[in-house]
Amino acid sequence: MDTTTQKPAAPPAPGPAAPPDARAARGVTRPGDRIFLGLSRGSGILVLVLMAAIAAFLTYRASLAISQDEANFFTSFEWNPSGSPPEFGIAVLAFGTVVSSVIAMVIAVPVAVAIALFITHYAPRRLGGPIGYVIDLLAAVPSIVYGLWGALVLVPHLDGLYGWLDDYLGWTGILEWNDGAPRSLLTVGILLAVMILPIITNVSREVFRQVPRMHEEAALALGATRWEVIRMSVLPFGRSGVISASMLGLGRALGETMAVAMVLSPSFTINASLLDPGGGTFAQNIAGKFNEATEMGRDALIASGLVLFVITLLVNGAARLIIARRKEYSGANA
Repeated sequence: MDTTTQKPAAPPAPGPAAPPDARAARGVTRPGDRIFLGLSRGSGILVLVLMAAIAAFLTYRASLAISQDEANFFTSFEWNPSGSPPEFGIAVLAFGTVVSSVIAMVIAVPVAVAIALFITHYAPRRLGGPIGYVIDLLAAVPSIVYGLWGALVLVPHLDGLYGWLDDYLGWTGILEWNDGAPRSLLTVGILLAVMILPIITNVSREVFRQVPRMHEEAALALGATRWEVIRMSVLPFGRSGVISASMLGLGRALGETMAVAMVLSPSFTINASLLDPGGGTFAQNIAGKFNEATEMGRDALIASGLVLFVITLLVNGAARLIIARRKEYSGANA
């Protein structure tokens, strides 16, 4: 008789815990994930609701004013919403806003990209750090301070520049100076360029720092110079980021108010020369006339604000299209 006892089989060793993606595949989510998903989704919906509410408010008040406007709202040079009959248009405001912003972009973008490249690829660390710190401080300066600086320092010292432009480029008519006060769209563009320079520089600097180091080392190994490395590796990788930074700066330039109001001599005329005083922008006109405007005048100002709102949306939409088309040329997907 076999008296040997059989040992019970050992329980199976516990296997490794299922990875998070396996739990997600089985539909198991943690409470924190559900909360975060709900908050994220709610935030996105809230932004859309706010944008829709702003657009609805501006459209409603603008329709009240435009329905009583006896002039062409898009082509008229008049601004007299309190008259009888009311006549007002945005031709001068649209021209001044677009021209001053374009001038600011033409000046600020090349300088900002050059500063960002210098900080990230040329300057030693002990020099690049302080320069970046100063640029960060410039981004925190209030608009009213820039306006005071522009009115008290920039404007009185532009006579020499205006005279030089008139001597060498006055024959074009666009840069002809008639010895007027330098409170023109060109002055506004220069001031706006100084204001948006820190924004474009900071974003471009961070984008250039994200360039994969092996891309640069590979170019150097092939015998490329420092500039060729920047041209072939850094700039293509950061192109989308530079465009995004430029659109951020353009958004501030389009909506800047107090600094422009303190520098520009407003008038409802479109001058052939950028050096002649006069002109206006949407934000400057709203800030200067809102407090003293009648009910009809405020609706007219809101109508001009609606146009600025639409221009800003179009600019951001165009930037998104440019970035989407250029994405395949960027090293971000490498």
